[in-house]
Amino acid sequence: MKQLLRPLAAAFMMAVAFAASAQFPSVQLKNLDGKPVDASTLSNDGKPFVVSFFATWCKPCLRELKAIAEVYPDWQDETGMKLIAISVDEAQNASKVRPLVDAQGWEYEVLLDSNSDLMRSMGVQMVPHVFIIDGKGNIVDNRSGYTDGSETHIIEKIRELTE
Repeated sequence: MKQLLRPLAAAFMMAVAFAASAQFPSVQLKNLDGKPVDASTLSNDGKPFVVSFFATWCKPCLRELKAIAEVYPDWQDETGMKLIAISVDEAQNASKVRPLVDAQGWEYEVLLDSNSDLMRSMGVQMVPHVFIIDGKGNIVDNRSGYTDGSETHIIEKIRELTE
């Protein structure tokens, strides 16, 4: 039993270490106009930012992004942060993303990870999944799932980074 647990523990520790300090890998995404975006270039001019993996069919994802949208302008004014929403809808459903974004009036940068390449490379198992990145591009926090009100954790962490 110990022999089985050691490799699992080592893999878990590597994943935790990666999630705690790594930058985004070089994975090709697309913006809503179909233009390529390399995930390794995601930034916010030296200020913190948030990356939220979501899907159009994911009700908790939509609740979270809608809750953030209500306070997003205030968060930006206060801290200079930005949110990048990354849809993991499969290619055949990618056409649903822009109408959703437009209907919700989201002011986020929205990217498409239609093959879930970035999602897999980041070890994301489920959506919604949020990463908080400091001004140097290091991942300082991440979490999966959403419960009403948990978006306050995001701004609290961003405030810590901008103090």
